[in-house]
Amino acid sequence: MTSDADLLEPLRRYWGYDSFRPMQERIVRSLLAGRDTCVIMATGGGKSLCYQLPASLAMEKTAIVISPLIALMQDQTAQLAQIGIEAAVLNSSLAPRETELIMRNAVDGRYRLLYLSPERLARQDTLDWLRQVPVSFFVIDEAHCISEWGHEFRPEYRQLSSLRVQFPDRPIAAFTASATRQVRHDIIEQLQLRDPDKYIASFHRPNLKYIVKKCDSKTQFPLLVSAIRAHPDGAIIVYAPKIANVAEMIAKLEEHGIAATGYHGKMDALTRRRNQELWMSGEVRVIVGTVAFGLGINKPDVRAVIHLSLPKSIEQYYQEAGRGGRDGQPADCLLLWRPRDAGLHAYFIGAITDSAEKERAWQRYHTIRDFVECGLCRHFQICRHFGESTKWKSCGACDVCGDDPNWLLPSAQKPPTKRSEPNRPSEQQPSVPQLIPQTLNETPEFAELRAYLREWRRATARSQDIPAFIVMHDTSLDDLCKKHPSSLTEIREVSGFGARKTELYGQQILDALERFHEGARDPSVSSFESSAGARNLK
Repeated sequence: MTSDADLLEPLRRYWGYDSFRPMQERIVRSLLAGRDTCVIMATGGGKSLCYQLPASLAMEKTAIVISPLIALMQDQTAQLAQIGIEAAVLNSSLAPRETELIMRNAVDGRYRLLYLSPERLARQDTLDWLRQVPVSFFVIDEAHCISEWGHEFRPEYRQLSSLRVQFPDRPIAAFTASATRQVRHDIIEQLQLRDPDKYIASFHRPNLKYIVKKCDSKTQFPLLVSAIRAHPDGAIIVYAPKIANVAEMIAKLEEHGIAATGYHGKMDALTRRRNQELWMSGEVRVIVGTVAFGLGINKPDVRAVIHLSLPKSIEQYYQEAGRGGRDGQPADCLLLWRPRDAGLHAYFIGAITDSAEKERAWQRYHTIRDFVECGLCRHFQICRHFGESTKWKSCGACDVCGDDPNWLLPSAQKPPTKRSEPNRPSEQQPSVPQLIPQTLNETPEFAELRAYLREWRRATARSQDIPAFIVMHDTSLDDLCKKHPSSLTEIREVSGFGARKTELYGQQILDALERFHEGARDPSVSSFESSAGARNLK
């Protein structure tokens, strides 16, 4: 039996945390005990640590992680490298020589985690090779994709059912953020999990305020502008229904003085990554994306998630809206839907050739339509949809329960008169905006230091060609500004700084803090690039 101290030691050493989040420790213990496991945990709940920590303790054995998105696998591998855990990813972007080297290293037990796509795992040559790898356990990420009842069913996931046959003695752990009771049962059945330990977190996110507004082509954009302006701190995600809407919406926002960047599936990978990093690093607060955006995003300070059409399911809405407020602070989830959205849904559902899947798509549409029109508490409806019973039916944190923000009131939507502001027809600030502070008790010096260290982080990330959030999350940056460490020992007390990260960046951070205290305030990347480039730590 692994003791509490045995688990807290690697938690501190690798991740720099002093305690687990709810349920994490129990899940870790299940995997260490070799149990099949099924985990339903909301976006931002810390799912990845649940399998990464036990994998880190299995010396000369490798956890095989099945994930559907190449960019997500690459980011997780880079993050693990930053904290000192050997990991690799096999995907189609690798040269044959790189693939051969990773496969050989895996047979030798060099990696603690190895990320694969479901398509690669379906290949017979991959299965033959995996039999030579010392596998500790298998992880199925985004496990709802295996179920035909899931909102993102992927046929290639069905082939994962062969894992139990091919590797009968290896534990299998399924993870997802959103699954109804029916989908959960399907996941367990399809993966042939044996008497699995089940961990189902509450679907209630009390810090999120769900706001649903029926609108038309004339009122939707003014509401969007009003919502963005009412959240001057933190980041904002805007979900557009189609690829063509992304560039159109960015242009309209820029006409109103709101800078935004975009993300959709037909962008080349380099452009997507650059735009995502602009948003992640805070250079641009607003990102407009399609459903392609968001998987694996770990940005804590998203203060508003705004949908410009009906999502295709409650599961999709819950997952996307759940990218707000991951720091536990309040966030607004605004759904601006139009009756014409039904036509868009009908178009996409009509393109489905499988009759059973078409019927399930219509069921999902009618459920989300009921969600916006039935007049019941939004939080209650979401919990009920996922099979969670609540003792309350009114949350106090949604529009149905009477918590409409000021910036959505009719007075806030009226454009200014031509006499008062002739050249800016839709730019009136809401009369009493709801302002949510990015950090508690933020002083001018705190804000200056935060901006200074943010630029240090960006320069350091650029020198290594990795996203800035991999160097340091915003929560760690805020904790640095709060604690003002003056030694490497004190940096270890900063949230998110384990042994390896302190070794990589500790002295650089101390140098940057010293320059700041001596009066340096240049917030440009160029002021840091020479020192970051010189260290260029890999």
